[in-house]
Amino acid sequence: MATDSTAGRDISGQESATDALQPATGEAFRNAIARLPSGVNIVTTAGPAGKAGFTATAVASVSDDPPTILVCLNRKSPQNRLMQENAQFSVNLLPKDAVTLANIFAGRTGLHLDDRFKHGDWTALSTGSPILTDAIMALDCRLLSFQDVGSHTVYFGTVVATLTKPRDSTGAKEVLIYHDRHYGEA
Repeated sequence: MATDSTAGRDISGQESATDALQPATGEAFRNAIARLPSGVNIVTTAGPAGKAGFTATAVASVSDDPPTILVCLNRKSPQNRLMQENAQFSVNLLPKDAVTLANIFAGRTGLHLDDRFKHGDWTALSTGSPILTDAIMALDCRLLSFQDVGSHTVYFGTVVATLTKPRDSTGAKEVLIYHDRHYGEA
């Protein structure tokens, strides 16, 4: 049950911290959201339309019943067509030492589509979408739906198979993250 933290208090004379703020612009939003640490993932798809993959930090859990996730991809990306036509994808959470692979799939090296998969060791689970064997975890998904929202397409996938590496027994940092426009470890 939600509670109102202002109940019983007179705040009419107080200046809100938001009174001095300007409306959010695209640039202000990008600068703010860059402060949110995110796991670095490679999202892949394979099927009749071909094979492709891209680096993504906009990945989130939606539901555990049924297991559902979302992934966001810029609408200008040529990989949108493949994601939609293949109707399946996987999400691979990268280990801390996978910066080069993250940059390859982010398009920073000039490699495209199938050429990107010449790097890393790949397998498949249920859908046939590529799964990185070194991934900290992988989610294999069937496309449930997608919707264009602003500059991106949001893909919803039903998780049909998972792969999870055991945690490091020493508690060492294992996961590649992106924070303040730089890679780090968590």
